[in-house]
Amino acid sequence: MFPWTSARPTGDHVRMSDAFPTSKLPLVDGDLMAAVDLGSNSFHMVVARYVLGQLRIVDRLRETVRMAEGLDRKGGLSPEVRQRALECLARFGQRIRDIPPQRVRAIATNTVRRLAVPQAFLMPAETALGHAIEVVAGREEARLIYLGVAHAQPARPGELRLVIDIGGGSTECIIGSGFEAIERESLQLGCIATTRRFFENGKLSRKKWKEALTEVTAEFQQFAGTYRALGWNEALGSSGTNKAIGDICAAMKLTKGAVTSEALPVLRDRLLQADRIEAIDLPGLSSDRRPVIAGGVLVLEAAFDALGLKRMAVSKAAMREGVLYDMLGRGGADDPRDASVAALMQRYGIDDGQARRVVGTALRLFEQVEQAWSLDVDDSLMLQRAARLHELGLAIAHTQYLLHGPHILEHPHIAGFSRQQQQFLPALVRTHRRGIPKSAFDALPDRLLTSARRLAALLRLAVLMHRAHEADPIPQLDAKADGNTLTVCVSRRWLDARPLVRADLEGEPDDISGLGIALKLEFV
Repeated sequence: MFPWTSARPTGDHVRMSDAFPTSKLPLVDGDLMAAVDLGSNSFHMVVARYVLGQLRIVDRLRETVRMAEGLDRKGGLSPEVRQRALECLARFGQRIRDIPPQRVRAIATNTVRRLAVPQAFLMPAETALGHAIEVVAGREEARLIYLGVAHAQPARPGELRLVIDIGGGSTECIIGSGFEAIERESLQLGCIATTRRFFENGKLSRKKWKEALTEVTAEFQQFAGTYRALGWNEALGSSGTNKAIGDICAAMKLTKGAVTSEALPVLRDRLLQADRIEAIDLPGLSSDRRPVIAGGVLVLEAAFDALGLKRMAVSKAAMREGVLYDMLGRGGADDPRDASVAALMQRYGIDDGQARRVVGTALRLFEQVEQAWSLDVDDSLMLQRAARLHELGLAIAHTQYLLHGPHILEHPHIAGFSRQQQQFLPALVRTHRRGIPKSAFDALPDRLLTSARRLAALLRLAVLMHRAHEADPIPQLDAKADGNTLTVCVSRRWLDARPLVRADLEGEPDDISGLGIALKLEFV
């Protein structure tokens, strides 16, 4: 060992004896957790206390922000809506300022997904909230919604359920069993978006409604056949729009709070008695929901028509509860990200033995520079996932394999990963060998750039050391980091027996410099 290398205890989050270690969220009774949902209509926050392995909700906050109203056709956000959103997040941030970052998740959905320059909003938004904000794809949003509903209202074993969530900018439809989402779809049909699209001038008419219904129903029909063939035992609606429609049905004495195929046309006819949106008069409808209820009812009627729904109960839970339960599962046996990585490895026939070797060496390096480079548990887990998937591109073709792997990781909606994580992971896989493209990290927010480049350096070295795919251990591999300088010490005898690895290693300082890292080599 180097004289400057100290043997640190591995800790619970990284055990070198484990092939692919995991990190469970460290929780003790009484700990608080929070989930923030930056929806297109409302911002929500749920604060829960962890007690005896369960979550108890202790606080709920909701503010009508209507982000989608501020979205223009070019992907810009109006200054007044932007300010409204930031002020809301500042208030939320004050409530959770004493909760550690690892126990807070903030999720942005459809409207932020559609911004031309998301970072222009996310940077001040993260400052206002005091926590990082993840942008999730529509299908990942659907998974989290289902998880929240499934925990709030557990289904009978073996039963399938349909969950429909109508947000401000999108609608998610999920069929699942237990806590697992089987089918997930996300449509650009939310209560705000649909109201703006079909009733932009505020005028209502039966003719306009019929035309709009035909168009919206066609959106659901794209997957309706698959869903109906699979079937479900019960249907549940989540989020504010479905709850509002259920409340109206109850106030009109049509149901006791559910939505039925008989009640929905009666509600729609009552709504259309108004000739303008501001004149809508429905019992049980709140004033803040009135401007967007027409689009919500339209979407739900289309869903009922396309899917052949007869009855839909209303769930008390939504995505924010799903985020809390997802946090409990992350890093443990229930981490959906690790399940997704395992599925990709199996699907593309990635060499498991080689992946294990690269993971082990990457962690060996990580542990030695973790403190100097201010890396954390999440960085460790991301490095491991990249190491497991670094040969993904080879499953497609040897030529341009450094492009094939990232392409696979970027485009599907991989369960458990936020949009930023789906940009982070491909960046590591793209840069694990050869030259570093100048654009490799362009998609990442500034706050992630330093850690991404440093993890890429560790992954490159781990892959290089195992180029021969041999099982023999590396007798000496010591690392020290000082700023952007990385010093690595390797056994001279071991390298002499592997001239190809030695040649690659001696050329690595030039290649790795594209990461902004100076590599110094020592041979003993």
